[in-house]
Amino acid sequence: MFKINSNANMNFKVNYMICFISFLALSAQENFKGLKHWEIPSKNPDRIILTFHGDPTSSRAVTWRTSTEIENSVAQISEATVNANIEYNPKTYNASVEKLKLGQYSRNNSFSVNYHSVIFKNLKPNTLYAYRVGDGDKFWSEWIHFKTAKKEYSKTEFVFFGDSQNRLLSHWSRVIRMAYQTAPNASFAIHGGDLVDDAHRDYEWAEWFKAGGFIHSQWTNIPVLGNHEYWPLIAESEQQFTSIHWRPQFTLPVEEDLNKNLHETVYTVDYQDVRIIVLNSNFNLNTQTKYIEEKLKTSTAKWNIITCHHSIFSPALGRDFRYGRKNWKPLFDKYNVDLVLNGHDHTYARGHVPKIYEEDIVSNEIKTMYVTSVSGPKFYRLDRKQLKEGYVKDGYKSDKISHLVQFFQVITIDENKLTYVAYTATGKEYDRAVIVKDFESGDKNFYKKKEGPK
Repeated sequence: MFKINSNANMNFKVNYMICFISFLALSAQENFKGLKHWEIPSKNPDRIILTFHGDPTSSRAVTWRTSTEIENSVAQISEATVNANIEYNPKTYNASVEKLKLGQYSRNNSFSVNYHSVIFKNLKPNTLYAYRVGDGDKFWSEWIHFKTAKKEYSKTEFVFFGDSQNRLLSHWSRVIRMAYQTAPNASFAIHGGDLVDDAHRDYEWAEWFKAGGFIHSQWTNIPVLGNHEYWPLIAESEQQFTSIHWRPQFTLPVEEDLNKNLHETVYTVDYQDVRIIVLNSNFNLNTQTKYIEEKLKTSTAKWNIITCHHSIFSPALGRDFRYGRKNWKPLFDKYNVDLVLNGHDHTYARGHVPKIYEEDIVSNEIKTMYVTSVSGPKFYRLDRKQLKEGYVKDGYKSDKISHLVQFFQVITIDENKLTYVAYTATGKEYDRAVIVKDFESGDKNFYKKKEGPK
């Protein structure tokens, strides 16, 4: 009988394994060809981002990315301490894992990544926490801080970014970093849509995450779906899809009563008696009209803020979000919305809708302040005539405009005042407005300092 030598058999297996590993290595090199090192996934967590999910006084969600080699992962959290003892007694959460095949979009290299997510629950209000994410063994992130909201009405500060969209790493990075220098203790950041230019292209999301760095993992984020996150998957196709990255990389509240297509793109956050309603101005607008009324009608918050990508009062040439102005604005009027934050038009415009009494007599009081802004380096031309004349019948008054400037906004709510400040990319204050509100009547006025004696 013919018998295979055991040593020969062993050598065959070893050689086979070497060839197989070499094949995998070559395949990986081919898959990652042309990519920068910060685009390539590894066993180490990257693209860590903090979002709201549930009550901000007692919960947060965190999402991160790794290579597909990491199939089981965890997040650990502990009350922050003055030394490294946080490592000795953290609470550990097992992560949910979702695989994303980047190659389903032709502009991506063909490989897969794993996204991991955890929802921290039963946290203490008004408490500084430290968390980290990883495989539970060798591959960990750093410890990262965030603070939970207070139960009671209290001072709230947050940052708003209009479209970042283009040249994210080279030019938008300085804006988000200047925003962090200006308001390091901001509780959250609203990204008003068009975070990237090409919804499904991984390179652009890599730039967005690298530009923000640790800021994305420390500030809690409220992302808004823009039209550039709603994009065809196949070239020259007219059918559009929400970014393949959106749901894997952001863990956001799910409004179960809404159409499934709107999940994690339409949601509400209640933070220290401020209600923030996030809308998707790309599709299913009628459904959202009912949602808006329900959320405003049932709101007991002292301040109500709306954010959606498309501008209710478009300041750019050739732009007009007519549906929002004709169908959503009347609800903003009816329920006395305080602030509406928009992007899309790559210019800057702040205006307000005043109260209009009988016989068209306009009072000094206001109902809603509207802001359109841009944080990235792409700009459009202003339509000054439309801003001054086109929206008169809607009761809109233009207060401040600009173009060819990158901005970020810092909004502070303290007692009966909402202070809005627009800063340029260099950190210089460009525009300021302070709204004073009577909580019993709901009446609001712009606050102006009294002039001293001449």
